[in-house]
Amino acid sequence: MNQPAYWILRCEHRLLTINGASSVFPAGLAADFGHPENALHVGDLNGLRCYAADVPEHPEIRGGEATPLRAIFSIAGPDTFALAGRATQLLDWQANHRFCGKCGTPTAMKTGELAMACPACGLLAYPRISPAVMVLVRDGDKLLLGRSPHFKPGVFSALAGFVEPGETLEECAAREVREEVGIAIANLRYFHSQPWPFPNSLMVAFFADYAGGTITPDPNEIEEAGWFSPDALPILPEPISISRRLIEAALGER
Repeated sequence: MNQPAYWILRCEHRLLTINGASSVFPAGLAADFGHPENALHVGDLNGLRCYAADVPEHPEIRGGEATPLRAIFSIAGPDTFALAGRATQLLDWQANHRFCGKCGTPTAMKTGELAMACPACGLLAYPRISPAVMVLVRDGDKLLLGRSPHFKPGVFSALAGFVEPGETLEECAAREVREEVGIAIANLRYFHSQPWPFPNSLMVAFFADYAGGTITPDPNEIEEAGWFSPDALPILPEPISISRRLIEAALGER
């Protein structure tokens, strides 16, 4: 870390960004930023290595601003957002595994491998990924969309849920749709996937066809759900999410 590099510095869940600069993140030597402790190499940016670190406060830099992770997408685009998301997930993993989950001994980063190692019992803690399935159900031209109570007002999206232990992606898709709105699906078709760093998910998106049943939202999960025609859609998720791309892809296939 004695060479110039880009730095993703996080303080209180906000990242240090630079207004008006050629890159959204600051560049320099580790000494320029107070030699951040436990810095992680998270990838490369504009031909330079990129490191991430949690800091007690952001250094004073001209044009510096504390920015939420979600805003990086609109400021710098999907590639930089993906790098910032990776950095955030790795910082969370490092912070959450400072002690061994088996014996309680303080851990240390394993040399040459992305793992927190316990010097006492040898347990290795790797970065956690939580797979989740998203399903856009179609009945002809109509799309099944629902809204969680946690969504912004008026926003509807495709249905989604986390994969359970011992479950395939296909089984998860059918179960989640059945549990959330009470209908059956068929003809499951893979669309795309997206790392989703809120906090550590991998979203795996599918299309599916309606195969029967009456929409009956689970009140613990779904505030409202229904069939929407392409010319009468509700407010859709922001472009940052794969759910928006999934819906737009369905509309493009008409």
